[in-house]
Amino acid sequence: MAFPTNLKQLFNRAPKKNNWAGLIEAYRPWLPVTKKTPVISLYEGATPLLPVKSISDRIGNGVQVYVKYDGLNPTGSFKDRGMTMAISKAKEAGCEAVICASTGNTSASAAAYARKGGMKAFVIIPDGYVAQGKLAQALVYGAEILSIKGNFDTALDIVRELSEKYPITLVNSVNPFRLQGQKTAAFEIIENLGNAPDWLCIPMGNAGNISAYWMGFQEYFSANKSKKLPKMMGFQASGSAPLVIGKTVEEPETIATAIRIGNPVNKEKALLVKNSSNGKFLSVTDSEIINAYKILGKEEGIFCEPASASSVAGLLKLKDEVPKNSKIVCVLTGNGLKDPECAINNNDSIFHSGLNPDINSIAKTMGF
Repeated sequence: MAFPTNLKQLFNRAPKKNNWAGLIEAYRPWLPVTKKTPVISLYEGATPLLPVKSISDRIGNGVQVYVKYDGLNPTGSFKDRGMTMAISKAKEAGCEAVICASTGNTSASAAAYARKGGMKAFVIIPDGYVAQGKLAQALVYGAEILSIKGNFDTALDIVRELSEKYPITLVNSVNPFRLQGQKTAAFEIIENLGNAPDWLCIPMGNAGNISAYWMGFQEYFSANKSKKLPKMMGFQASGSAPLVIGKTVEEPETIATAIRIGNPVNKEKALLVKNSSNGKFLSVTDSEIINAYKILGKEEGIFCEPASASSVAGLLKLKDEVPKNSKIVCVLTGNGLKDPECAINNNDSIFHSGLNPDINSIAKTMGF
């Protein structure tokens, strides 16, 4: 089926908001599925695009900043967009088990969708480098966890080899169906804004998501020649920034565990996106990430995981380069509940403990 020629045609095909059936059903004509594809869905997608005045005000010059909050997907991250496609196609192929390497979000999503589809899920994680919230999810969803001595890149090498030698499907972002599902976030942004933004700011770990967004924007643009394409602005943590420095980081380190990846498997695709969109890749420090993380929480009521905040941190770092009156979208890839330890250790709130359980004592502490 040809791609629609206008926004109304595209989005009138999607189920209404009160009858949402997941992104495969919403965007079926533009995804590699057939009537024979068993759709494994947790009703992912349709996540909100939220205006963030506190960030807009910091940029100034009439700039409007929004965040695409994909932390409100079923397992709390953008990975669900790609996983519904990867697992559905694996099920269609008769697969009985899937495997992934993960710093957390992929493991949670893969486990949830695999179990929903009646398949086994194996997850290889770097020992000590997965946030507790994410590990808890994978365990509750019924994944079989294999923790190794090494980093994510070592784990990915292992799962790739295992999937080549044994009857098990790899569902990391090297799986092309993952990116097909993730591109739908670009469609949703266009639906909300009426067009693509001027800039799309996004965290980069394995760099699959920036490639997927660009795919979505391009597909829409190819059917709507009068529409624009955004500049793709990718951000990495300074201790884990191989795409910024142009070489593999052997021992990546950052508080943003979701993007603690030293050798991105989609690096060539990501570099092509940067060049094609006239975009930019930049690193942000952990302190800059935490600053953005706190702003979103305290001033906007948005609780995202640290890696997500790198998109906002990067935008703030580039504030003097943002064109006047432009529309900017920052992608928030995961929910803050993924990494509760980071929240407990990085906040400006006041915690009173050991209070006497009487009204006068409590009221006095409150300043009354």
